[in-house]
Amino acid sequence: MAAVTAVCCLSSSETAEASPSSKEEPMAAKIKAETAEEIFAARKALYDQISAVTHIPWFRLAAIDQYERTMTRVHPKDRKHPDRLIGIFVPPTRWAGPLNPDKEDTNPTSIRVFSGIGRDGNGDGIADPNNDLDLLYSIATKLGPYGHSQEDFSIGLWAYYQNSRAVQRVEQYSKLYETFGKLDLFEHAFPLPIKSDYSYRSTFGMGRSWGGRRIHEGTDLFADYGVPVRSTCYGVIEIKGWNKYGGWRIGIRDLNNQYHYYAHLQGFDKGIKLGDVVRPGQTIGWVGSSGYGKPGTQGKFPPHLHYGIYRDTGLTEWSFDPYPLLKQWEREEMRRPKKKTRS
Repeated sequence: MAAVTAVCCLSSSETAEASPSSKEEPMAAKIKAETAEEIFAARKALYDQISAVTHIPWFRLAAIDQYERTMTRVHPKDRKHPDRLIGIFVPPTRWAGPLNPDKEDTNPTSIRVFSGIGRDGNGDGIADPNNDLDLLYSIATKLGPYGHSQEDFSIGLWAYYQNSRAVQRVEQYSKLYETFGKLDLFEHAFPLPIKSDYSYRSTFGMGRSWGGRRIHEGTDLFADYGVPVRSTCYGVIEIKGWNKYGGWRIGIRDLNNQYHYYAHLQGFDKGIKLGDVVRPGQTIGWVGSSGYGKPGTQGKFPPHLHYGIYRDTGLTEWSFDPYPLLKQWEREEMRRPKKKTRS
């Protein structure tokens, strides 16, 4: 394939924060001139250009890039790289080739000799692991030979990552990008209607009274039976059904690789099923008191929504206190201008 011509000269800064955030990386902490919209537009232009050459859909390239970005966020020291638009990280040994004596080799010819994946994507004769087009083109070239169907893509992802969790995440992100047709999918909503009667406080880390010795991995939002429970994010329904602790519960994966957990529901919205994509504010169920027993157990505690968030590290997941984010989303929603209704 012919080398790809560069489309932009923007750079970006992905900040590796110490605590999870509700916003997408990059925050553009070191980028003063470009807005988030401009950064998204520049990335989309790169995806489109590589897609035109390799015939890999832009949303699949975007999904790989976003997954890689989330991995750098939780492993910033192991995946450190200069500021750039594309978040893909390729270890030097893999880029230059496992037997290549020069681990910083950027010569496309010698890299091929040593079976490295590095390729020249912008036509400058250099395979630079920190050049946006070189990175995208190299990954696309690695996946292209497997074919272009969804199944082929999944096989290619497995061959590259050797990690079923990574394959699942990239497929989920690809589905989101394909469904909504844009990159900016990081808006959030409060899990209960702002106008409803509810109350909550920080309950993360407290002891539990049922099911053995364990801690409370979330925030309880108390409300009446039947109050709508809403998705807090754009995401994919990863789990839906009964759990003896959480009762009727739903788990939703977002583009920041955060798992949003909604438990003790009275029931589910009939319009959603496993694998569906959802948007912020979309009703997914209703407040109830299910759980602490076999399927159908109800009423062992007052009605409330248990809401938790977990971050994926690539191999495991860990929970963090959702209370600060809930307060943030609540304030943001209260400040949003009301939409005018047509008479």
